[in-house]
Amino acid sequence: MRIAFDALAAGALTAHAEPDHAEAAPGGLRFRTVWISDLHLGTPGCQAQALLDFLRTVECDTLFLVGDIIDGWQLRRTWYWPQSHNDVIQKLLRKARKGTRVIYVPGNHDEFARRYVEHNFGGIDVAEEWVHRTADGRRLWVIHGDLFDGVIQCAKWLAYVGDSLYEFTLKLNRHVNSLRARLGLPYWSLSKYLKLKVKRAVSYVGDFENAVAREARRRGMQGVVCGHIHHAEMRDIDGILYANDGDWVESLTALVEHADGRLEILDWAAWLRTGRPCHESVVQAS
Repeated sequence: MRIAFDALAAGALTAHAEPDHAEAAPGGLRFRTVWISDLHLGTPGCQAQALLDFLRTVECDTLFLVGDIIDGWQLRRTWYWPQSHNDVIQKLLRKARKGTRVIYVPGNHDEFARRYVEHNFGGIDVAEEWVHRTADGRRLWVIHGDLFDGVIQCAKWLAYVGDSLYEFTLKLNRHVNSLRARLGLPYWSLSKYLKLKVKRAVSYVGDFENAVAREARRRGMQGVVCGHIHHAEMRDIDGILYANDGDWVESLTALVEHADGRLEILDWAAWLRTGRPCHESVVQAS
């Protein structure tokens, strides 16, 4: 998917430039570090407009793109690239130009970008993994997480089948939520509900989290930040901080680090619904 990576690397030339007035909104949020993943640009399920609102409102010193930013799997099947997806690329490039350090750790859906590890494109550093030191001195291992997914590693064909079924679920979910919106009901995620209710899916999530935390411990880290499973979570696993920043298809979440090193999961969907201050729209670490 070289063309998809070119959209990221040379977006400033191939897309319409974001207008200057599309800067951070008044009353924007400021963090030391922000992690986002699983944007899945190039798919109808990507919540690009909400993501743009987030990127325009939130400023940070370092922004991590923790994989599955561009969905090469989907683009190989059907080309889908609306202007809003170009706008997201433009905003990321603009942040890099304006002084935010942007670090891109590719995932399985954008694995084509792993060929460009240790390169810089448009001010964005591409890395296979990263070690981030928080303001309070903790060392966090940053990875996408697909290397700890047994389905991806042992039966990739099954992962492709699952991806197609996931896309079908998201399509069905859009119709369901269109009806809910007409009835005045809030957004509801069918696939998230199924993940939490189906016993095998719950077991898969738990196995993934434990495997990632074990490897972080083996590497001498105090914690790990990942994406991949579209399930925002922050908890202690045998003394290791496990933090998953979620996704921008269903949950609209990010992991953020405050100036003092405190980590939180920012629920942007809740922010959009309530407009409440940040600390009332997050899941806080214990």
